[in-house]
Amino acid sequence: GEEEFEVSGQGATMPEQKVTYEDLTKHKTKDDCWMAIHGKVYDVTKFLAEHPGGEEVMLETAGMDASDAFEDIGHSNGARDMLAKYLIGPLDGAPPQKEKKASSSSGGAAGGGGIAKVLVPVFVMAVIAFLVQKFM
Repeated sequence: GEEEFEVSGQGATMPEQKVTYEDLTKHKTKDDCWMAIHGKVYDVTKFLAEHPGGEEVMLETAGMDASDAFEDIGHSNGARDMLAKYLIGPLDGAPPQKEKKASSSSGGAAGGGGIAKVLVPVFVMAVIAFLVQKFM
């Protein structure tokens, strides 16, 4: 009969899968790079080499919620549209409060968003340096 047709996981397009924050944190290498932006998880591994801002900035937010870094840089609508093809699914639950990382808690980045606080000024300086070179 017809009932045998329903074989789970055999579709041509993968259904969205919920990703826990714990799962997200396991994908943070150049060969396996996931990040969450506005509650959705993306596998951006294949995009790293194409990223106009370089793969390094993406790897710094790999395996994390990269929403702040994504917004701080000010991505274009085109960049936002590109996200769709890398979508895995919604991020399930909120990020855990940083209790596990006792080793790196001695840093002075209190108040969260430490990466963005470092990246934004670095990026701004890079843009200024580029503009100065181009127009001076």
